Amino acid sequence: MSLQRFALYAVLCLLAALFLLPVYVMVVNSLKPLDEIRGGNLLALPIAWTAEPWFTAWSTAQIGVQPVGLKPYFVNSFLIVVPAVVISALIGALNGYILTQFRFRGANLLFAAMLFSVFIPYQVVLIPMAKTLGTLGLAGTIAGLVLVNVVYGIGFTTLFFRNYYAAFPPELVRSARMDGAGFFGVLWHILLPSSGPMIVVTVIWQFTNIWNEFLFGASFSDYASYPLTVALNNLVNSSTGVKEYNVHFAGAFIAAIPTLVVYLVSGKYFVRGLMAGSVKG
Repeated sequence: MSLQRFALYAVLCLLAALFLLPVYVMVVNSLKPLDEIRGGNLLALPIAWTAEPWFTAWSTAQIGVQPVGLKPYFVNSFLIVVPAVVISALIGALNGYILTQFRFRGANLLFAAMLFSVFIPYQVVLIPMAKTLGTLGLAGTIAGLVLVNVVYGIGFTTLFFRNYYAAFPPELVRSARMDGAGFFGVLWHILLPSSGPMIVVTVIWQFTNIWNEFLFGASFSDYASYPLTVALNNLVNSSTGVKEYNVHFAGAFIAAIPTLVVYLVSGKYFVRGLMAGSVKG
């Protein structure tokens, strides 16, 4: 091995170690009794290994005035994320299909307006979204959070699919139409089956954003519909007197597991999908 390659690997290993250090600290201290954490040296391995903080965070933690763990809110997050990801991805694919395969006046202006929504901060839409949810009777419900995340994610999903379909061979679309495929037939049988890389990008992007989202969850949910991020915040802030840091570490890692699994399983496809959709339309 050459000296340059050895130096490169050494730097990469160092950067990887620095990146993984917070994860190591979180996992190690979630397996320690509280007395060991109070003694300092957060980098040391546990002397007395225990999984009790994990069980406490999952099922018996104190949140507010009731002894409820993160388990029901973990389920809530999935009930929010899965439909929101599916609906926003389908709408984004439909928008991308229309904006690239049909020529109509104002198409570029419409896409620019949808692209502008990508840069709108969460705080700007809080009040109008709260009024909208109240009018629809969806305030404080999981369905309301699904709607909020779908609306906020449409700009991103439209951007992804529009750029991907802009480089799609138009001959395939024309051939499908000549063979009798209708509007949705082209989308369902031609474009979507060929959109694997961009579907992966959209799912990972939306899943990560919605799962980790806190502001919408804190603003538009109630006790029964809290997403996991809000429940974790309540867990950390509900401790009175003694702070159970080992329970907090365990709860934080539980909240991070789904996104960690998603990136470990399909992270390489995320990069490929981004490159596939990098052609400007």
